[in-house]
Amino acid sequence: MSRTAALSSCDTRFADGRFWADLERLVSMETESQKPDNVDALMPYLTEALPPMLQALGFTWSLHDNPNPAGCAFLVAERIENPALPTVLSYGHGDVTHGQRQDWQEGLGPFALTHLGDRVYGRGSADNKGQHLINLHALASVIEARGSLGFNVKLLIEMGEEIGSPGLHAFCAANQDLLKADVLIASDGPRLQPDVPTVFMGARGGLSFELRVDLREGAHHSGNWGGLLADPAMILAQALSTITDARGQIRIPEWRPTSLTPAIRETLAALPSFDGSDPDIDPDWGESGLTPAERVFGWNSFAVLAMQSGKPEAPVNAISGHASATCQLRYVVGTDADNILPSLQKHLDAHGYQQVKIRPMDGGAFPATRLDPGHPWAQFAIRSIEATTGARPHVLPNLGGSLPNECFAEVLGLPTIWVPHSYRGCNQHAPNEHVLASTCQQAGRVMTGLFWDLGDAETPHPPK
Repeated sequence: MSRTAALSSCDTRFADGRFWADLERLVSMETESQKPDNVDALMPYLTEALPPMLQALGFTWSLHDNPNPAGCAFLVAERIENPALPTVLSYGHGDVTHGQRQDWQEGLGPFALTHLGDRVYGRGSADNKGQHLINLHALASVIEARGSLGFNVKLLIEMGEEIGSPGLHAFCAANQDLLKADVLIASDGPRLQPDVPTVFMGARGGLSFELRVDLREGAHHSGNWGGLLADPAMILAQALSTITDARGQIRIPEWRPTSLTPAIRETLAALPSFDGSDPDIDPDWGESGLTPAERVFGWNSFAVLAMQSGKPEAPVNAISGHASATCQLRYVVGTDADNILPSLQKHLDAHGYQQVKIRPMDGGAFPATRLDPGHPWAQFAIRSIEATTGARPHVLPNLGGSLPNECFAEVLGLPTIWVPHSYRGCNQHAPNEHVLASTCQQAGRVMTGLFWDLGDAETPHPPK
């Protein structure tokens, strides 16, 4: 019974193919939550795929209705060894984005696991089926070596993260006793580098919305009416140009955060450079005076995700009556989320663009969260990872992307520790999504070591 034996057990699970066989089964399930009315295709992940694995680990499990009638049910599983022991809540999502079958490279498909060298392709391999599966195999490795975990585990699996986690906030609020724990330890998102573990303690918020200019019904001949009718696309483009300057620096005062403190800057300064990233970053884009790490982890960014006027696939000689842009603000803690859209409307009105109207988008909002990297649970995880890998992990106060972390940090009041198992080049949400086999195996060791230390009475723990 030793930590080394647990790590060896985890290595064996990858070497003998047990992990990959399980991942193949999960990836084969077409759990695309972005398809309308697809709940019937999502449920088997909760009722058929996961229960046998959980029961083999000594978990009991139950399904719970989603407070949102349009959402899929939630699965909650638990292994309670002793109520006096620390309790870990973990999380994962079994839904995936659209498969985009026609766009994958030849020989690959979204719902068939394919090994090509170190890359293992399949939709959900990185986001998020592979990640919570790694954690389940790590728990199994500890049980195999120790005979028990030495702590309690609760697991929450949802099937709607890719559409904004409908009902998750309300479910957590209504089930605080069921989900009561000392800490959240979960895995999602990417590492900064494939071979170095990353730990993050929160996420940037994300708010998506549509800007729209509606001037008239129908389109009108550009020869007969050009110079007489206002062009909604030009009005919208001019309005968008006031939100940032030419290098993307935000001009709306309420959108400029105040939370990039010296302590956060010190944490971010220890991260690796973005040199050699794929794609190459643009050094002259974003807030001047900030490092690349500060721009993506410590600051807000505005993006236009899509624009349309007329019919781009078949343009005609006519002035459109409408123009729209789907936009998004990624924001950090310290930004007043309730004031994001009101301050934008005030800004547009002040610049004379009263014709531009704002429409919030369903499922387009995630609040920002952040835990101090010096928090005892963060330091516990960092020390454990150092013991396993022999090197300090990359530590982020928050992820650059968005997760439903507020459900755990704010609703349940938990310190939140995320240890991602993917990497930035994994093509999540795109064709050819994949994981790296070498990263997955190292991630399995990292989580096995972390779970071993959680159950080790000789390892100092944060207080319950």
